[in-house]
Amino acid sequence: MSLSMSVLRDGRSRSVSPENPAGGKGAGGGAATGTGAAAARDLGPGWKVSPSVEIAAGGTHTVAEVAGPGVIRHMWLAVPPARLRSVVLRAYWDGAADPAIAVPVGDLFCQGWASFAQVSSIPVAVNPHGGLNSYWEMPFRGQARVTLENLGQAPLTVYYQVDYELTEVPEAAGYLHAAWRRSNPLQAGQVHTIIDGIRSAGHYAGTYLAWGSNSSGWWGEGEVKFYLDGDQELPTICGTGTEDYFGGPGTSTSRAPGTAPTPPPTSACRRSSARTGSTGASSASACTAGTCLTRLGSARTCGSPSRH
Repeated sequence: MSLSMSVLRDGRSRSVSPENPAGGKGAGGGAATGTGAAAARDLGPGWKVSPSVEIAAGGTHTVAEVAGPGVIRHMWLAVPPARLRSVVLRAYWDGAADPAIAVPVGDLFCQGWASFAQVSSIPVAVNPHGGLNSYWEMPFRGQARVTLENLGQAPLTVYYQVDYELTEVPEAAGYLHAAWRRSNPLQAGQVHTIIDGIRSAGHYAGTYLAWGSNSSGWWGEGEVKFYLDGDQELPTICGTGTEDYFGGPGTSTSRAPGTAPTPPPTSACRRSSARTGSTGASSASACTAGTCLTRLGSARTCGSPSRH
């Protein structure tokens, strides 16, 4: 499952889209009807006759359901920004009844405020004008199933493509899990739990955090704490501030010694993926990803997203 471009593999590349919903070999661009039929009327099959799907209000669409073993390498979605919180992506590995991933699309792609914010990173890229790309490696052995649920009150048009590789999956490879939590409002002095209840071997891959401060003052002293393997009152890992955890220091050489850093404007705070705090009421939304080396059904990472 090496990601190196120079390593030759025996895998076979496949792709699922509205034009080729089963990912069949030699079946790309074969749709004869679809949302683009009018625009492609002079071109016919092979020319984006079905580039998207319409999901009814309250409905669920199966984006991909493919047999393994294999690895999803890339997912691309295009969703109207105003609908990013009301569309939930779920992924099920190897016939599991419960999803390993259950996250609003916007939060999964680091768009926690339902408006476009460009992201350039290894696992996630959000490009102008809102193309959502995931490069998280998602191995599966028997089957992979990915769905989109429209929680909104109006139909939704979604463009998508899922690129995967049919290949052997090492025994040590874990399944990707992602969970979403929200506290709104988070009262002063209270704890926002990013993730808990994990009971299997695995490793933590990362968290996207959208934080809106509803009070004045410094926002960055909410320590991120990791309670591991039976920790009780004190954690094994404790940071020095949320801004530090996300790689941004709270210090500044421009301010006088002993004075507090100047809080950022509310708009800047609300657009950041890495702003948090402990002084005053706030709202927090977090998407956490990790891999769990677990047998099916042995662990749950969190509850499913709600309509709030």
